[in-house]
Amino acid sequence: MSTSLKNLAVGDTGIIVGFDTAGKAYRKRLLAMGLTRGTEFKITRFAPLGDPIEIKLRGFSLTLRKDEAAFVLTELVQ
Repeated sequence: MSTSLKNLAVGDTGIIVGFDTAGKAYRKRLLAMGLTRGTEFKITRFAPLGDPIEIKLRGFSLTLRKDEAAFVLTELVQ
């Protein structure tokens, strides 16, 4: 079952399964940042007020705003 990236907690590991259709404006930008289908990531931390979210993927850290993260569909890895 897929869930939005913004709904995950610190320490969760997941795989990107796609993008929400409502986020067409963000899709190209997110793909350019390395958020492609099948990419594994880990939630590193949230800012003190909860926005932005930092994730680690492909050997680097990436920070996303919650409105961008809302359009990234993921599955948790156990």
